[in-house]
Amino acid sequence: MAQGGRGLKIALLSGLLLFATPAQAAVFFPQTATLANGLSVVLIQNKLSPAVAQMVWYQVGAADDPAGRSGLAHYLEHMMFKGTQAVPDGALSEIIAGQGGENNAYTSYDFTTFHEVVAASQLPLIMQLEADRMRGLLFDPEKAASEMSVVKSERQQRTGNHPQGLFTEKMRAALFSAHPYGRPVIGWSDDLAQLTPHDAHAFYKSFYAPQNALVVISGNVTMESVLANAAATFGRVEGGAVIPRTPLPPLPPSKNERVIMQDARVTQASVTAQTRVPSRITGRASSYALEVLAETLDGGEVGLLYRHFVLDTKTASGVSVAYDPIARGDSVLSWGAIPAGGAEVRDLEQQIKAWLSQKAKKGLSAVEVAGAKKRLETAAIFARDHLLAPAQIMGEALAVGLSVEEVEAWPRRIHAVSTAQVNAAFREVMQREWVTGILEPVPFKKTEGGDEK
Repeated sequence: MAQGGRGLKIALLSGLLLFATPAQAAVFFPQTATLANGLSVVLIQNKLSPAVAQMVWYQVGAADDPAGRSGLAHYLEHMMFKGTQAVPDGALSEIIAGQGGENNAYTSYDFTTFHEVVAASQLPLIMQLEADRMRGLLFDPEKAASEMSVVKSERQQRTGNHPQGLFTEKMRAALFSAHPYGRPVIGWSDDLAQLTPHDAHAFYKSFYAPQNALVVISGNVTMESVLANAAATFGRVEGGAVIPRTPLPPLPPSKNERVIMQDARVTQASVTAQTRVPSRITGRASSYALEVLAETLDGGEVGLLYRHFVLDTKTASGVSVAYDPIARGDSVLSWGAIPAGGAEVRDLEQQIKAWLSQKAKKGLSAVEVAGAKKRLETAAIFARDHLLAPAQIMGEALAVGLSVEEVEAWPRRIHAVSTAQVNAAFREVMQREWVTGILEPVPFKKTEGGDEK
């Protein structure tokens, strides 16, 4: 199970949809329904594939972990594979693999999701498996303790033994400070040591219920069959009152900070800079401009940063810009770079900052912005024909509180973003406070004998 992972490129997950033609009123043409127990069901048909993808989204994530219990949502994600009375520990994945399918799960700050991909004829099977563990999960103390050991081992592998993981964690904590978004999804080590099976069971009973979940289906099935199977499986799970979600606390004041981390295991220095920016929830209008801005600056080998620092000046071997608008609270705009050859990472940092500042003052051209919008729209065409991407895109958006209509409007709103709006967003983010981090090898030191260590 991948905590906070993405199997698809962030640009797709943040809203790459169906058609490049902005006049299209809908892009996924989703069909929606709500069962009597409160479960939301969404179907996005894809008749090009003989398969079906199912994603079950629970509207609870790492940001909902109680204080001092970070990592609880992710721990419960692991526990969801430990079996029910009907399906023993480990059997769920074996059953799906036996059908030639695959399954996985991940926890984010704002949601937890479980997915399966199987032949379309096996939709009743995967619906039954997910409905069974929605309320029927067993919490055997011995298995729960064993799974916590797995979680701790995962944290050690991803963070303790991985300099980049530890660096990323430090950057996030500096950017969001004491806010829930500043805690690692997998949890702090001290908090994991305090988690108990009782904590996980109570969390499960509170949040894993039909009225707090949505099922998104993508594939070659009809709404009639989806609803019939959903009623026979998920529909039998007892629902209840809508579960109110605790609002996110206010963000602490932002400030410029530096995170310098040296590690003997690092072989190549890198620089990363991050700033908090509005998400689709906290600032819809600016979020579309920020998507276009990120694509203009990054955009792979045609992105402006790549062209200048990798191709022209050859001072960087790689650059990237990232922005994901899908979050309940504010999101993050970031850039990162790796120096080329003998270039010094701090020199590269200053060069990129100066270039971005100068470019923001001058402004992006209409041609540059139009090219970025076209790339987003072109990528959207391919996203529509992917089996899992539509369920991923739609599910993430709905799980954080966006509407189907908001998702469907993405092509029109991206197309409508003006060069002036992108430049306004560019100038605004350059005036924000940034957390800048340097990850580098431990410097060599001269010994008395003149040798370097």
